[in-house]
Amino acid sequence: MTASRPATTVVAHAVIASLTLLTLAGAWHLGAALWQILAATGAAVLLHIGATRQHPWKGYTTAALGMLVLALTPFPGWSTVMLPSAVWFPYLLWRLTVQLPLRSSIKALAVAALGIVLTELVAWLRLPAGVPVWSRLTEGGLWMLVVSGVWLAALLVRRRHEARQRAEGERLAEAVADERAGIRRDLHDVIAHTVTVMVARIEAAAVTTTDPATRRELGDIAETGRDAHQGLRAMLATLGPRAGSAPAQVPISLDAIPDLVASAASPLHTVTFEEVGERRSLSLSAEVAAVRAVQEGVTNALRHLEPPVTVAVSLRWAPGEAAVEVRDDGGTARRAAGSHGTGLMGVEERVRTAGGTLSIDQGDHGWVLLARLPTKEGA
Repeated sequence: MTASRPATTVVAHAVIASLTLLTLAGAWHLGAALWQILAATGAAVLLHIGATRQHPWKGYTTAALGMLVLALTPFPGWSTVMLPSAVWFPYLLWRLTVQLPLRSSIKALAVAALGIVLTELVAWLRLPAGVPVWSRLTEGGLWMLVVSGVWLAALLVRRRHEARQRAEGERLAEAVADERAGIRRDLHDVIAHTVTVMVARIEAAAVTTTDPATRRELGDIAETGRDAHQGLRAMLATLGPRAGSAPAQVPISLDAIPDLVASAASPLHTVTFEEVGERRSLSLSAEVAAVRAVQEGVTNALRHLEPPVTVAVSLRWAPGEAAVEVRDDGGTARRAAGSHGTGLMGVEERVRTAGGTLSIDQGDHGWVLLARLPTKEGA
């Protein structure tokens, strides 16, 4: 079903057609021949038909044919291209320039310019005696100004529309990237940490059991857990965050740290937590950064060090600052390095966003992760 034409377009056709009929009636009164009236009427019909066609090029071609008929039809005392219906030609040039690529609009402009030259050349050859040549040049110049002005204005509108579309596309792409980055962080911060802790506890159980069959079975389960962790990290790589994207905010508080530390402890993994000083108020982003720093530090120690491993977590309060430290003893040895993750980069981004600093240094026996975060009174 074809959509109904807007009322304004119908009114515009009716008004312009009425003005054209009045103009032709005046030409008839001034002595125009019947064939001239019929030719101008046919040209006007082509112009109106062209304005109603949906395809820009078909409409423009039909209107150009109508303008050609007007250019070749002599009228007593004035040029037929000044017929009111001729305004549809620059309108169709506008529509084509707005809707089609630049190359097509340049071709349309060339057609219009060629038509103006042809019109004025024919009018000059028919110029009555005593009529100055500059009158034809003036009319041609005015038409050139109208056509080029319409083309440039339409081109400007098209460029602005394209700019808005690009901005909208970039906004949607940014929203998708942010969503993917948020999913990636949640998977890394929650699932990956849980799998690491699970593998560490299974390994501890395998060491403490006296049944060889159970020890082998638990070893196989731990190996499966490590494979699952590597698979998860490979999947996270495909959801890599957009560079510079802001970290997603998760409703986590400092009260989650003791439970996090307790869940990571096992017979082969001693993980302790100490809080020193009077607790002060932190921003939400700083609290999230503190928890994630502890989580990443403990996870890396359990994943990269051969047990038994000791990890000491501390939260120390000072005026204007909270210092979160995760210190390990190096275990009995470092495990063979697998693929490098992006957890520490994510923690560093969170700490920096919260206004703090993150440092990772090698201590006397193991590694020390230290995050310094501003309190609200020190911000």
